[in-house]
Amino acid sequence: MGSVVVIGEPALVAGYAMAGATTMPAHGPGEVRQAWDALPSDTTLVILTAAAAGAVADRVSEAPLTAVMPL
Repeated sequence: MGSVVVIGEPALVAGYAMAGATTMPAHGPGEVRQAWDALPSDTTLVILTAAAAGAVADRVSEAPLTAVMPL
């Protein structure tokens, strides 16, 4: 089974660590793209905050399953 990774604003992703997800806090689009590029190879699900989703919208089609948090 692969891992679940959550990318986005630190305050919004922190709680997911308690559920066993890998969190990748990111401030701004540049850090979001860096986190996306650093996804572990065993990632099966990426959960993005709404702001983070906008920063990697052009990359989502080539990714593992991706979900966006509601606003």
